[in-house]
Amino acid sequence: MSKSKSNKLFPYIHGFSEIEQERLRKQAEFAEYTVFQDINFSSTEEVLEVGCGVGAQSEILLRRFPNLNLTSIDLNEAQLEAAKNSLREKTYYADRWTIEKMDAANLEYESNSYDGAFLCWVLEHVPDPLRVLSEVRRVVKPNGKIFITEVMNSSFFLEPYSPNVWKYWMAFNDYQFENAGDPFVGAKLGNFLTALGYSQIRTRVKTWHLDNRNPKKRKEIIDFWSELMLSAADSLLRAERVDEATVKAVKSELNSVTKDPNSVFFYSFMQAEARVNYQD
Repeated sequence: MSKSKSNKLFPYIHGFSEIEQERLRKQAEFAEYTVFQDINFSSTEEVLEVGCGVGAQSEILLRRFPNLNLTSIDLNEAQLEAAKNSLREKTYYADRWTIEKMDAANLEYESNSYDGAFLCWVLEHVPDPLRVLSEVRRVVKPNGKIFITEVMNSSFFLEPYSPNVWKYWMAFNDYQFENAGDPFVGAKLGNFLTALGYSQIRTRVKTWHLDNRNPKKRKEIIDFWSELMLSAADSLLRAERVDEATVKAVKSELNSVTKDPNSVFFYSFMQAEARVNYQD
């Protein structure tokens, strides 16, 4: 989801190309089991999805919860059109979704409009996560359930040691942080929800840890992570945070790690769930 504050747009590190849109779909498919393992909207009818992007998570929500009606918002028109086109192809979801262009920090919905809300990989890209979560709290009905999944980029570990990957990764996070984002926002979700008066707050650490015990899955996740990292290369090059030589070296190191028989991948992200104005 593009970021907006006082109508100012901030650069989205991954860009909006068709290649990136396809990467987002693959990412959603790859991460589905881990992300959705503890998400339950089975008794929830009207759900607001904040930051739908290309609609990859939207499709999962509609598939997993057949009684759910979904309203999805985003700011970027290219992503919105991609989301609409993708969901139109799945006629069995017809009449169960609505996609709208909207700023998550200034929702145009009445208070108490939704039974629940879903945010995934969104708050890392917005300049004021508290404002977004405050707006979500306003439009969700009492007792409504909210699920948030977010990054914690300081947790990333890769073996064997790859110096150019680390140099690039630090540039990646610095660029995002300096452009009104937060690559470490996941660890802060509990504080945010508490400050805004949410109740029944629960946070979970979700971890991918792959080593010699599952080499096939390890290769799959390193390939996935390589695509994620390198999707930001054009943005980092334009901003002169890295140079072409570094990007080339990163590709070489990641290729070597993928083939290394003793490689290790580790990354943790955060998921929070809470209720709005919960009453027994």
